[in-house]
Amino acid sequence: MRRNGISENYDYVVVGGGSAGCIVANRLSADPNNRVILLEAGSSGRNPLYRVPLVAGKLSHGHFNDWNYQTEPDPGVNDRRMDWPRAKMLGGCSMIAGMMYVRGHPSDFDTWAQLGNRGWSYREVLPYFKRAEDHEFGADEYHGTGGELHVRGPRSDNPILPAYIEAGRQAGYPLTDDFNGESQEGFGRYHFNIKDGQRWSTARAYLDPVRGRPNLTVLTGAHATEIQFDGHRASGVTFRRNGQDSRVNAEREIVLCGGAVNSPQLLMLSGIGPADALTSHGIAVRVDLAGVGRNLQDHLDLSVCHASRQPVTVFSLLSADRFAIAVARALLFGTGPATVFPQEAGGFIRSEPDLEVPDLQAHLLPLLVDRMKLRPPFAYLFDRNPVDGHGYAIRTSLLRPHSRGTIELRSADPFANPMIRPNYLSDRRDIDLFRKSVHISRDLMSQEALKPFSAGEIEPGNQVQCDEDQEPWIRKAATTEFHPTSTCTMGEGTDAVVDGELRVYGVDGLRVADASIMPVITGGNINAPTMMIGEKAADLVLGKKPLEVCTATDTG
Repeated sequence: MRRNGISENYDYVVVGGGSAGCIVANRLSADPNNRVILLEAGSSGRNPLYRVPLVAGKLSHGHFNDWNYQTEPDPGVNDRRMDWPRAKMLGGCSMIAGMMYVRGHPSDFDTWAQLGNRGWSYREVLPYFKRAEDHEFGADEYHGTGGELHVRGPRSDNPILPAYIEAGRQAGYPLTDDFNGESQEGFGRYHFNIKDGQRWSTARAYLDPVRGRPNLTVLTGAHATEIQFDGHRASGVTFRRNGQDSRVNAEREIVLCGGAVNSPQLLMLSGIGPADALTSHGIAVRVDLAGVGRNLQDHLDLSVCHASRQPVTVFSLLSADRFAIAVARALLFGTGPATVFPQEAGGFIRSEPDLEVPDLQAHLLPLLVDRMKLRPPFAYLFDRNPVDGHGYAIRTSLLRPHSRGTIELRSADPFANPMIRPNYLSDRRDIDLFRKSVHISRDLMSQEALKPFSAGEIEPGNQVQCDEDQEPWIRKAATTEFHPTSTCTMGEGTDAVVDGELRVYGVDGLRVADASIMPVITGGNINAPTMMIGEKAADLVLGKKPLEVCTATDTG
């Protein structure tokens, strides 16, 4: 039966067309016998500016393609409310993320497996990373070619980037040419999901090439409001589109791919979650799962900033005339400074030598965030000093924070933003590690390789020197890297929401496949592991035999 041109019955309903959802929809619909519908609350994301690596993140924040999430006032960061940009369009956060292709440390996935999740060790998930890849450097034991997801190496010729890597070597850290290869530890250049000078999101990589499949329906502007059940089995999804409420039925399974905020919200709206929280909003409890919305983890970072004595930072592009030319070059020819993400150099380091794996990620950011505002055309012609406004920062993030937060319903209204309580820096160990990171960043900044660029420290400045001075500044200056995970934790025990095959406990026919299932956040940017989750989830849904285990190992 069809209503408004849309069938009511499908084999699989995928909710959320983000980094994982586009992959799941592609893989499930590869079999022409599978009827698949993808429900996306946002738009198609067709605006060509989203393809320009330098600018797309700015477009989403506070835009109609953003969920406009904001945290509740957080005591750990001086009661600040932080903006949490979450893309509301096909491709999800792969449309606004920094495009850095970082899988995480192998031990992250081994930890997942040790927590009772069979099939999720590094050797078992590596084949899914490789299957997805089309790496410009070719295939080897760590990388693949021929996949949908293009991965390229760095492109920028900014001289401050190799200087930063050399500063890492001078400070005593190792070097690496591939953070996803034999050893993650060390300083080097990132790889990126960029192709022909443009952002390569999962929408472009996985969805656009298969939109013509007759068995795949992609519905944008469809805000899922509740999962429907037939007894213990998830049987359908209700959604609102163009002011009208509709329902689609899933004859086999429903796969939630809404992300760390939206997936737990939809579960709770559907009666799956902590019983006391649900009843307080008048929601009938279907399954009392205490872990839904709990265990929230996010990468927090801190920047040590210097003024630059050379005009080598992104500030040079911030006059309207130069910016427009750079964007036009990127769109028309795939060339120029707008085709790279400026944060090309970084390091994964251990704060203490006796640690087994890196616990800090230290990016070199060739700009000062508070100066990233577009200037009038030809403004640089009137600058008295050509380096005024130029600056750079070392942004250090805690790879495995100890603090845990929650996602909670604000009400039973599916259109009300949930309450986001990250509880940043609520665990003293995170404060202690940030203190170490300040010393490390200052040591890096003091190395000979960076001295030709530095015109002196701006933040935290001379007024913050001893450890006692640092904590107030840390609580004032720390900010999110927009990597929320783990609110529908995969595992065993009372806090687990899904099992090792991503099936929601207590019901049939319902899985979650996105960053929310990570038991522990990965040590690095989360988009690559989220895409891997999408790849593996599709095979689990289809009952396919796992890909052959890889023998590659990581030594650092």
